[in-house]
Amino acid sequence: MIGRVIRSDLLKLRGKGIWFLIMLGPVGLVAMQGLNFGLRYEYLKGVYKEDLWGGLLENISMFVPIALGLGATILCSLLANIEHQRSSWKQLLALPISRSTVLCSKFVITVLLLAVSCVLLFIGIIILGLGLKFGGDIPLGDIAQLSFFPFAAAMPVMALLLWLCMVMKNHTLPITLGVLMSIFSMFPLPDWMPLKWPSLAYYGTEQLLYIGAGIGCGLVVLLLGNLHFNRKDVG
Repeated sequence: MIGRVIRSDLLKLRGKGIWFLIMLGPVGLVAMQGLNFGLRYEYLKGVYKEDLWGGLLENISMFVPIALGLGATILCSLLANIEHQRSSWKQLLALPISRSTVLCSKFVITVLLLAVSCVLLFIGIIILGLGLKFGGDIPLGDIAQLSFFPFAAAMPVMALLLWLCMVMKNHTLPITLGVLMSIFSMFPLPDWMPLKWPSLAYYGTEQLLYIGAGIGCGLVVLLLGNLHFNRKDVG
């Protein structure tokens, strides 16, 4: 059943410029660092001469959490707004499918679309490094960690934003919250705060701990959102 709902939601995304949004984050990060290294090539090459690839990853890693937060904000708002704009909640929820299935479908799509962005970031970093002539000894493991570990640890943010977007017709609050959380993820925060987990999932000494915490906490938030959504009168 959920497979049919997912396919239906994907069809509703046609003509919404979704692939442009998916590409915007990774292409923007890669282009920004391409400009950064292009303008200061000799200087940065001297600074990171011991590990050119590591220097590139260090410069990109600072912006990955904020890109994930903003991407999740846009996608969650877009997915929920499809029903809000059409005022089709009553028709959708009148179908023989549970509210839980509807919410889970949109969460799965959010995760899948952001995963595509992470794959594009992985490919883009490799292309940029080769274009900058950093050598053929590509640290695929480190690039994969930067591309996917913060994404896994950001599940609580995705689940929270989707929850709010699903139960609120006016998305001013969820979007504002998403932007603020994205910005604050760049500031020094206590390790127990979920906003810091995407950074710790890459930089931390216990990466798997923060990845597991992110996935686990994300599922808990999704469950709470599901309970609320099942009781909330939407439409």
